[in-house]
Amino acid sequence: MSKTSQQNSSTDASGASVIHSQAHSSGLQQVPQLVPVSPGGGGKAVPPSKQGKKNSFVDRNSDEYRQRRERNNMAVKKSRLKSKQKAQDTLQRVNQLKEENERLEAKIKLLTKELSVLKDLFLEHAHNFADNVQPVGTETTTTNPESSGQ
Repeated sequence: MSKTSQQNSSTDASGASVIHSQAHSSGLQQVPQLVPVSPGGGGKAVPPSKQGKKNSFVDRNSDEYRQRRERNNMAVKKSRLKSKQKAQDTLQRVNQLKEENERLEAKIKLLTKELSVLKDLFLEHAHNFADNVQPVGTETTTTNPESSGQ
């Protein structure tokens, strides 16, 4: 069995060459292969909004051009103002947080001192309480001189 193949080339609707090959006596069906027509082989796809603008000449004195420039200038101005406002808001928020942080740190110092004073008072009270309480079973009996003689 000989395996000879025959290739036919045609162009489809998109301009790409399609190579059809037929293998004799193999019994296998082959899938057509797409081959680019241009030697470069492709590249990035250009969005429809930019396809016509690449090669077109723009008259800088036309009303349409002036309107587009004015709209663009207004948009840039608005964007810059918005960015400036956002930076100011962020700076204001940073300053508020710094003030709050300082206030909270001062409160921590105050509460730490208060805790230390309360601990000292508690320990002093506990020590005094321990000195005044005698353990159970070691009670001293006092003799009453009046009751012993009778």
